[in-house]
Amino acid sequence: MKISVKYALALSMMLPLSTLQAQTPASTPSWTMPHTEYGHPDLQGMWGNRTQTPMERPEALGEQRAYTEAEALAMEQSLHATQAQKPTVLDPNREAPEEGQRIGQEAEADYSDVGTVVTQINGEYRTSLIVAPPNGRYPFVEGGRQKDIYGQWRAQGFGEFDGPEIRPGGERCLQAIGTMPPMALLPYNSNVQIVQNKDYVMILGEMVNDARIIRLDSEHQPSNMKVWFGDSIGHWEGDTLVVHSTNFHPQNSNSRGIFSEQIEVDERFTRINDTEIFYTYTVTDPVVYTQPYTVEMKLYHLLPGETMYEFACHEGNYSLEIILRGARQQEHDARLAEEAAQ
Repeated sequence: MKISVKYALALSMMLPLSTLQAQTPASTPSWTMPHTEYGHPDLQGMWGNRTQTPMERPEALGEQRAYTEAEALAMEQSLHATQAQKPTVLDPNREAPEEGQRIGQEAEADYSDVGTVVTQINGEYRTSLIVAPPNGRYPFVEGGRQKDIYGQWRAQGFGEFDGPEIRPGGERCLQAIGTMPPMALLPYNSNVQIVQNKDYVMILGEMVNDARIIRLDSEHQPSNMKVWFGDSIGHWEGDTLVVHSTNFHPQNSNSRGIFSEQIEVDERFTRINDTEIFYTYTVTDPVVYTQPYTVEMKLYHLLPGETMYEFACHEGNYSLEIILRGARQQEHDARLAEEAAQ
């Protein structure tokens, strides 16, 4: 059966967190887990989650958890061929585009971290990173996408361009959801650096240079202390780092991960060889979702010579002002048109 590249991927099975630990992929034979000087499994290094497996399974795939090996390899080969056909350099002497033509980022958007592989876990070529519920999709309550703080503000009559507060945090350069829990797929710069010591684990994201600090063997701060990345505490269960996060700032919700102030996230990080970390998390938010949903993915060690770079987010400095200015101009023009019609 031929599957197009855009006909991306699926997973399923509703697994409780305790079951997920048993589903952790086996370590590479004869491989020895590295440890820090404090005796903890060593997760340090620079990692990315490049994959063409989407978070949500295409609805047409239903509860199909995995592709066959032949289907997965065909998808990878097709995407490799597409990538090979992309121009690497644009002609500096090219003509200006025709009036009204859409201008894309062209070759500049051909980032090195384009995901070409189909995520493989326990021998399965997954059709989605969400594995629970069984259809591999976010289990929104009715109208769930409008249940976060932005949806509540809109329901109160505020427009999407009434002020900077109602614009998503990512658009304001306050955070990137690729670093905060849960760590999700990003279209580019989907890399993180993990640093450990005896009492903390730090995860630095390439996108917006967000630094998330996980306290080990600690307790949560009071619930009224809302922080951008949530309050994360962790502990070791054997070779697995287990992290629980709560007390998220509600304005962190956005189009890549909608949630309310009741969100809680449980994560597990298990290194399975020199180049892979098995990463899984479960999100619980009774306001937005009918049930918890669970994601499984792999973090891949960056190749030799690859590194993370400084990310400069200027949307909050320039684009946001222009967006709001444009909205005020539209309101002004509408008033003039209304007065002229009277």
